[in-house]
Amino acid sequence: MDLGTGLLAIGAGLAIGLAALATGWAQARIGSAGVGALTEKPELFGTILIMLALPETLVILGFAVAAMIILLLPTGV
Repeated sequence: MDLGTGLLAIGAGLAIGLAALATGWAQARIGSAGVGALTEKPELFGTILIMLALPETLVILGFAVAAMIILLLPTGV
């Protein structure tokens, strides 16, 4: 394995790892604010659930980018 292949693998790992960290951070903030809002207005449950699911698109995008990077790796790996 040469340096370029190793850097591609690190890039793929960073793409999914950083996206997952950002999603966890966002969901923690949204979740805590959502619980506070639900105590005052229980009818906001559906809206808060959708807002909590939106950051998951970051992980899906990170996975797609990582998959595209992996496809650039040589086939002999």
